[in-house]
Formats: sequence, C-alpha cells, structure tokens
Amino acid sequence: MQPEQINNNTAMCLADNVARVVYAETCAKSLRVVEALCSMIFNQSKQNNVDVADIISDKEQFESLCENSQHHNLLQIDSLSREFQMCLRVAVRMLHGNLSDMCNHATRFHRAEFLPEWAVARGYIADIDGLLFYL
Repeated sequence: MQPEQINNNTAMCLADNVARVVYAETCAKSLRVVEALCSMIFNQSKQNNVDVADIISDKEQFESLCENSQHHNLLQIDSLSREFQMCLRVAVRMLHGNLSDMCNHATRFHRAEFLPEWAVARGYIADIDGLLFYL
C-alpha cells in the first residue's frame, strides 16, 4: 500500500468515527445541527491543540460513547443510510478545514435534556435542534 493510500484510509477512518459520534449525538435531526457539532469539534481541536481523534473518543464530552447511554446503539448506524452519509460528508469537510464555524466559536456542548455540572454557571451561546453550545 502506498503512503498516500494509508493516509487516505486513516483520514476516512477518522471521518467515519467522527460521523458516527456526530450521528449518535444529533440523530442527524438537521444539516444545521450536524454542521454545528462538527464545528464545535474543530474549534475545540484548534483551541486546545488536541487531535480530533482524541476529542471524539472522550466519554466525558460525548455521552453516546458510554455503554449505558440510550444513544450508544446509534454509533452502529448503517454506513449506507442517508443520515449517516450526511454526517460523513460534513465530517470530511470539517477535517479538510472546509466547514464554516456554525456554532459561534463554541468548544463545549450538551443535549438540552442534561445539565452537566460544568454548564451550571455558564450561559449557552447557541441552541441548535436541542444541542446547547458554550464557549
């Protein structure tokens, strides 16, 4: 396998992982929320100089990664589904740096039905389809 093929395979594997987490967290309710969550991941990576792969594997941030989460099974979405394909396209755009910031520079989020301790004393800057975004 050529080095370029390895890089392309690695990049597509990362895009697939991002898309699965984004799908599990958003249920792909809209393009807007998918773009916002991908933007937040990119913002956090850039601000904290952390690899996207490390961010999307953080169970503290992404409740769907926890096995007891009601959203955990969504990580196994059929890769041919229309919703997953939308998440994958946005993830690829984000990883190539071609996604506009759709969440007002946010670097944190949570679903509206939860209120994590870190969010108690903060005001959210965007509410997009049930996801609340924070600086």
